Amino acid sequence: MEYVYAAMILHSAGKEINEEALTGILKAAGVDVDETRVKALVSALEGVDIDEAIKSQQMVAPAATTAPSEEVKEEAKKEEKEEEEKVSEEEALEGLGALFG
Repeated sequence: MEYVYAAMILHSAGKEINEEALTGILKAAGVDVDETRVKALVSALEGVDIDEAIKSQQMVAPAATTAPSEEVKEEAKKEEKEEEEKVSEEEALEGLGALFG
């Protein structure tokens, strides 16, 4: 993850994301740099509009975290149904008690 963070620092500073700059940040942070990973990240980021990628993730992330999952919805419905059944049973028992009381 620190490789991506280093790339984000460079981007945020308006600097070119290249092997030398990325390696410099990682070494300054005390990371044992894997040159293969540095090359792979620089290669993967070629042609990527980082600002656009960030914006698209910001649009997706809140929706994903605020919308309840189908499992949560189904569990809530199940609990509500069980509560209704419990109330119905209690009402039925009260009615039977009135017949014998």
